[in-house]
Amino acid sequence: MRKIDYIVLSVLMVVSFFSCSNENISFKKGEQFYAMGEYYKAAQQYKKSYQRIPTKEKDKRADRAFRMGLCYKRINNPQKAMQAFQNAVRYHYPDSSALLYLGQQQLKLANYKGAQESFAAYLDLDETNQLAIAGMRSCELAPQWKANPNLYQVKKEALFNSSRSDYSPMLFGDDSDQMLFTSTRKDATGDDLSGISGVKSADMFYARKDENKKWKQPEVIESEINSEYDEGVSCISPDGKTLYFTRCSSDPSYPRYAEIYRSTRSDAAWGKPAKCEISKDTLSSYAHPAVSPDGEWLYFVSDMPGGQGGYDIWRTRITKEGFGGVENLGRPINTPGNEMFPSFRPNGDLYFSSDGHPGMGGLDIFKAVNDSLKGWIVENQQYPLNSSSDDFGMTFEGIYNRGYFCSSRGDANRGWENIYSFELPEIVQTVTGWLYEKDGYELPEALVYVVGNDGTNEKLSVRGDGSFTMVLKPNVEYVFLGTCKGYLNIKQEIKTEPSEESEAYVMQFPLPPINVPVLINNIFYEFDKATLSEASTTALDSLVIMMNENPSITIELAAHCDYKGEDTYNQRLSQRRAESVVNYLIDHGIKSDRLSPVGYGESRPKVVRRRLAETHKFLNEGDTLTEAFILKLKDDEQEICNAINRRTEFKVLRTTYGTTLKEVESQGARAESQEPKEDDEEPD
Repeated sequence: MRKIDYIVLSVLMVVSFFSCSNENISFKKGEQFYAMGEYYKAAQQYKKSYQRIPTKEKDKRADRAFRMGLCYKRINNPQKAMQAFQNAVRYHYPDSSALLYLGQQQLKLANYKGAQESFAAYLDLDETNQLAIAGMRSCELAPQWKANPNLYQVKKEALFNSSRSDYSPMLFGDDSDQMLFTSTRKDATGDDLSGISGVKSADMFYARKDENKKWKQPEVIESEINSEYDEGVSCISPDGKTLYFTRCSSDPSYPRYAEIYRSTRSDAAWGKPAKCEISKDTLSSYAHPAVSPDGEWLYFVSDMPGGQGGYDIWRTRITKEGFGGVENLGRPINTPGNEMFPSFRPNGDLYFSSDGHPGMGGLDIFKAVNDSLKGWIVENQQYPLNSSSDDFGMTFEGIYNRGYFCSSRGDANRGWENIYSFELPEIVQTVTGWLYEKDGYELPEALVYVVGNDGTNEKLSVRGDGSFTMVLKPNVEYVFLGTCKGYLNIKQEIKTEPSEESEAYVMQFPLPPINVPVLINNIFYEFDKATLSEASTTALDSLVIMMNENPSITIELAAHCDYKGEDTYNQRLSQRRAESVVNYLIDHGIKSDRLSPVGYGESRPKVVRRRLAETHKFLNEGDTLTEAFILKLKDDEQEICNAINRRTEFKVLRTTYGTTLKEVESQGARAESQEPKEDDEEPD
């Protein structure tokens, strides 16, 4: 019997030795993975270590449970994190932060009663802790917000979602018809699983709308943007030329740090990305880029020293030479918790997510409005935009309060995110304007100056199609001045009234070119005479307005005839018609020395430009509507061409009328480049 006892005891000692040895090996591996930021792998090793520790060794089990909880918290698995922190508390882990972290995970799982108890227990030990105080407030507010939802409409978008994480959508394009988003789906680059999350490394995916405004199936970006590492949250500069995104690379001997990369567009493709040198601090993370609507600031998230705690939102000025220093947004935006995922509406409102402000649980979405007197005013967007899970990554469809965001709601066991659409119904008065060459095409280089009697004073760039859209305020008188180098200015005015429903104003800015004859539409004369008809008044009054809005120009008023009739007669008739227009302008206050009437008769037939060719399919760009050309056409086509030739046009002769010699000289090359020569031939 004694021999048997010795054998059993020896076996138990050997098993215990190997168990302790394996436990220690797993713990050391867990420490190594945690130090490298590979939290998924670290959690696996801590779990093995925990399971090999006898229940009587409470201190060690509490330690391993706490470390497991930190890992699950990092990889956003609130269910497992809560269980781990519960075990740490049960085994009397000496660090009271276990109670704080337990309450935060219970809050993410909408266990408000349990969270309240955990926060209360923690506050008994540290009554000034701001995160615990915010947690207690969240336990009060979240049930109220859920019982009284606001007007946000939220819908899960199946097209963008997979069986893995899909997050941080970003709309771009003139009509918000393109999207970038991040995903760990199976189509992502590479086959290895991330040591951070346990799934494939995240890549950026691309989707666009078809001609029917329906989203196509997303595709992985085939460029150097994606790599074997994690690529994430992205943004595009307002001019559409620069892409910023987050990349989290790895090094076997170096901790993981997120970094911001930049890529510029070349034709239709994004170029090779380069790392942004935001700060000389190489031991901090830089992530979640967002460019301000004016294009002057890069907002980002970092844990660098000097913040409020956790991750804070910072910004740095974008310059031609690089980035001009960093500054923390401070309170009330940043807290001792984490503020992340900044994004902007075009009107300048900043949206971000935080777990440091009172909320529903996890990351909540907040709106921050920068008041000139009060500074930043921060508001929780409440339920149903926010939930007890993580909600973040807002992107807006142009000026409207609708778009997409992401949330881990409904997936608490795994913490994977999905993309949702949102819309907040609102009464919006907007104006959309198009700037284009008169009788020509869009002017993407144009600018619009806007002044309102409420103090509005803005300069707007136009989109690629020459359009702009702006939100208007009720009871305001606005003046819009459309401008473009090489073109005359056009002014438009709007007075808005209070409205109980959304309104959309539309404006046209047909800018007359300085160096090209411009057709004056709807100028009519009595048959075979130079007398202006009553129907010409609207067009002539518009010409008076244009001359008044551009007081430094002189113009040639040119009248043309078709080939019918004698050449000499046509020339005299066209001269009298040009003089009739000039006389009308003089009668309406335009000085005579700014006007030169010229009748060209049939000597200058119309040269077809692109837009005219698109209007009349039997014509081609560059065709000259001579008598010989017209006589080869069908009868109805001949009449169209003759009508086109019978036209009244104006051409700018000078842009320096009324200026002194000193003022002319100060304009230098600019005036010379824009002023046409008297003997210029009519351009194509």
